[in-house]
Amino acid sequence: MATIFLSDSEKKELAAAISAAEENTIGEIRVYLEKHCREEPLNRALKVFRQLKMEKTQERTGVLIYVAHDDRKLAIIGDKGIHEKVPENFWDEVKSEMTSNFAEGNFLAGLKLAISRCGDHLHKNFPSRSANPNELSNEVVIGDE
Repeated sequence: MATIFLSDSEKKELAAAISAAEENTIGEIRVYLEKHCREEPLNRALKVFRQLKMEKTQERTGVLIYVAHDDRKLAIIGDKGIHEKVPENFWDEVKSEMTSNFAEGNFLAGLKLAISRCGDHLHKNFPSRSANPNELSNEVVIGDE
């Protein structure tokens, strides 16, 4: 699906940012973008989380960054393993930083910042081991809603 808010090269840039953020952690980050969200963004993000099978990571360390661009809604959620070690206010801080960037028209920068911040926190709480397979795709997912 073509999107008016992210070019193919920007999607590749975000995938590279995800790869870099995951390099030193067993955590897994996904970015899901769509134009509209017809429900509460957290509820939609939970559905997307399950749709992408993010709960299937070995240590339940998946993080989803969800954005409904045209409706200006977003949510960040982590799996069970994440919530045991990451304070809830961390997600609020990251969302606030994203919102500030988005308000200035810096959509790509806001997403890259969120990916980086999540990666830093994942590295701190879930450092990588000798074997660190990439359990989930790093590609940005564009929703069809």
